[in-house]
Amino acid sequence: MATFLTNGPTPKHEQLSDRLVELARAELGPGAVIPSERELMATYGVSRATVRKAIENLIADGLLTRIPGKGTFVAQPRIESNLHLASFSQDMRSRGLTPSTRLMRVDEERPPADIARALRLGSSGLAWRVDRVRLADGQPMALENGWYPRSLLPALDTQDLTGSLYQLFVEEYGHPIDAAEQTLWGESADGATARRLEAPVHTPLLVFRRLSSSRGRPLEHVVSRYRGDRYQLHMSLVGTPPRKNRKGRTT
Repeated sequence: MATFLTNGPTPKHEQLSDRLVELARAELGPGAVIPSERELMATYGVSRATVRKAIENLIADGLLTRIPGKGTFVAQPRIESNLHLASFSQDMRSRGLTPSTRLMRVDEERPPADIARALRLGSSGLAWRVDRVRLADGQPMALENGWYPRSLLPALDTQDLTGSLYQLFVEEYGHPIDAAEQTLWGESADGATARRLEAPVHTPLLVFRRLSSSRGRPLEHVVSRYRGDRYQLHMSLVGTPPRKNRKGRTT
């Protein structure tokens, strides 16, 4: 590792951040623990405040991740996805990763009123509640809480629910998912979610709420919570051509 940092136009915490980036990428690699604060202070001749500021900046950038009681580690690279209509299994396989599932719950219930309306269940219709943890190459990636109409998917609880539900819907029920409406927001992981995702409490999450349909019939209402430190989205944006008002001026 390098020697003491020097005073100059670049603040010492930024110099230290640069050194840690080089260390993480060239020597340590994903999942490795970085040197302790005391080691970094001794190696680079800087204060604890400088070390902490450099580390916090890299945690904010997603290069490092802190696990309470264990240390600070080089973060796993995020899996990048484009917004498109596909199952988790299809999405992971397209990136060369092996998807798997931990089935936590499958029950026949009356869903909350807003979900019942979205699925067009009427006043007494029931749905299957399916809760699953989705993994990529054995690493927990997302927690899914889904609802599926019982009338369209009879005996769903007897099926193998550890693979792609979209493939199951086609092969066993003849219901291909062909359209969806999706909303995205951010959250931080509470205790229960963090445990299921094997993540620190307050890990940032990307949350997707999707209402999927088959031939115009709602078939799925699912909320998926993805680890924000392991997953990111890519979007291609196209500008709208400027319009002209009645006087011929561009607006």
